[in-house]
Amino acid sequence: MLTISVESKEREQLIDITDEVQRLARGVTEGVVWLHCPHTTAALTIQENADPALRVDYLEHLAKLVPQPGFRHDEGNADAHIKSSLIGTTQPVLIDGGKLVLGRWQAIYFVELDGPRRRQVLARVSKA
Repeated sequence: MLTISVESKEREQLIDITDEVQRLARGVTEGVVWLHCPHTTAALTIQENADPALRVDYLEHLAKLVPQPGFRHDEGNADAHIKSSLIGTTQPVLIDGGKLVLGRWQAIYFVELDGPRRRQVLARVSKA
């Protein structure tokens, strides 16, 4: 099992981890890198990386879908738990020719939903 360390600086933040994941895939001709976020208030997604405004839109609209106040959960982060479930905590990414198979504008993001915190993403590379 491999680990990618992530440190968020805001309560909600998209952090591009594509380069770190690509390093894990080095030397693998064909296969899959399995990514897992072992946190209940964070997630993983593959999304556009060309326009930074999309990351702002993404988080703003998540907040509209699941607003923070009004939950019974006494830690004040029930919204983060729900958002994590909606986005998901596991992402498989194909590897071909030693490179991640991503679209031209795609990147792999760690989605912080209850930061700032030190987190980790677990990874396993499977060769085909």
